[in-house]
Amino acid sequence: MAFWTQLGLLLWKNFTYRRRQTFQLLIEVAWPLFIFFILISVRLSYPPYEQHECHFPNKAMPSAGTLPWIQGIICNANNPCFRYPTPGESPGVVGNFNASIVSRLFSDAKRLLLYSQQDTSIKDVQKVLGKLRKLGNSSGLDLKLRDFLIDNETFSDFLHHNVSMPSSAVEELLDAGVNLQQV
Repeated sequence: MAFWTQLGLLLWKNFTYRRRQTFQLLIEVAWPLFIFFILISVRLSYPPYEQHECHFPNKAMPSAGTLPWIQGIICNANNPCFRYPTPGESPGVVGNFNASIVSRLFSDAKRLLLYSQQDTSIKDVQKVLGKLRKLGNSSGLDLKLRDFLIDNETFSDFLHHNVSMPSSAVEELLDAGVNLQQV
């Protein structure tokens, strides 16, 4: 049998079946139209709204090291969304916590332990001991969040520009006490 003959017979059979089952034909046509009109009414009653692009603070993966990974988890626990690119978003940057006092302490200790034959500077030893003394002597009440940041740390700029906090609120936050035992 030829293709066109089979197609003609199939269409004739379908037409005959549809003519005999008018209620089924009405349901088959009305059901998709009903669903389509529901979609149109939902779209008209809830119009789409513009959402700004979302930039998330970077989070280091465990392969970047234990310290950057834990800092990324703790410092970005609430997973905020910012309008503008964050400081650590550029390619190749593992974390924007590299200048914090804990990171500097670990990097200084690592440099001293790994390169003790090459780096015999007493100044580096004094830096590490000074930081350890500062952490050991603190009762937790006299340490401020500002003590953990260097002078040109981007955290205050980050809060001011991306979170849109006023400068006074950023200053109050930086002057907040840190309890090391709770941390």
